[in-house]
Amino acid sequence: MRLVFFGTPEFAVPSLERLLAQPEFTVLAVVTQPDKRRGRGNQLMPSPVKQVAVQHHLPVWQPKSVKKDAEALAQLQATQADAFVVVAYGQILSQQILDMPRLGCINAHGSILPRYRGAAPIQWSIYHDDRETGITTMLMDAGMDTGAMLLEARTPIALLETAQDVAIRLAQLSADLLVETLLKLDRKTVQPIPQDHDQATYAPLIQKADYGLDWSRPAIALHNQIRGFFPNCFASFRGENLKITATAPLGEPFWSELPPELQTLNSPNTTWNQAAAQPGEVVAIAKGLGPVIQTGDGWLLLREVQLPGKRPQSGSDFANGSRVTSGEQLGNGIVEV
Repeated sequence: MRLVFFGTPEFAVPSLERLLAQPEFTVLAVVTQPDKRRGRGNQLMPSPVKQVAVQHHLPVWQPKSVKKDAEALAQLQATQADAFVVVAYGQILSQQILDMPRLGCINAHGSILPRYRGAAPIQWSIYHDDRETGITTMLMDAGMDTGAMLLEARTPIALLETAQDVAIRLAQLSADLLVETLLKLDRKTVQPIPQDHDQATYAPLIQKADYGLDWSRPAIALHNQIRGFFPNCFASFRGENLKITATAPLGEPFWSELPPELQTLNSPNTTWNQAAAQPGEVVAIAKGLGPVIQTGDGWLLLREVQLPGKRPQSGSDFANGSRVTSGEQLGNGIVEV
């Protein structure tokens, strides 16, 4: 089967590598986003997908706008590919492109469609406290993740997993599911199923305003925000921004989902006075673990934080190094417009 692969970030790399390793497939070329300037030296850096393509001596096309680039369109048409495979490419494909391959354009999307159409499905599924997610392969149409579904694979989301953790697992699921989908499509043993558009939800790009923490929200909501938008959420500490990169909600019903070292806090000797504390107040310093913060509903343990200009550090090191005390107040994360 002759394929052209469209993809850009690290999430797409396992899918490309798996297709390259399968004897049933020939990857003719790779389409990825133009190189971007990154890092302290502001140097042009290739996408992770381009790096893999170059290692395998594949043609790499990087049009600024694939649907408007006459040369790219001619190149794609000339491949006479059986399918275009799209994984987190980052551009909308025109109907002209969708119509080129014999089997169509096959996309692997990081959610159980029709939930979380859009750019950030993994992050928003965690933010909304979903305990399961997955990959859906679909036959692309001109809409935003609205095409007919082909296959799906599901995976649970653990309480302490971040979007990054889940993305690593979903990237592998994507690779497996794409191989199965392409083979079944070629053998005509899979039937596209239209999405129920009434059940659709949208997962937009994350904005800066999404990173600010508001201590009046419940502990579980803050925890999901922090791990969903990892590693960028922040609060205020002694007049400076404090990134908070790992937390744990304490109390029922979370104890059974926490690792043993955190379950030790579930003790009759734990006498933090929740009623008297204000949201954002440090109610205790859990020995060897970190500060415990009062929220609008429940307690949140700070497991890892990052002070301005510093490396991330454990909650315990932060409490000791900054001499955090019970009764101290953390402020909300205010996003400057």
